[in-house]
Amino acid sequence: MGLKSFWNNYKVLIVMGTSLGLIHAGWYHLKTNPLLRKQGGEYIPDPAIVAHVAPPPPSPQVPKPSKEK
Repeated sequence: MGLKSFWNNYKVLIVMGTSLGLIHAGWYHLKTNPLLRKQGGEYIPDPAIVAHVAPPPPSPQVPKPSKEK
């Protein structure tokens, strides 16, 4: 089993495994970078979400048909 046949048989596995490893390494590098971390005193919580739903507008009044005979 040569290198060429190994590459042809496991190409997807090699590329996906390498990509996944590099993505995780980059994520770990970003999470451990002290320059990108917020200090504890600078944290400002987001305000609560306030939702208001307006009532639907009143439907127009339809005149009743008159019974003329």
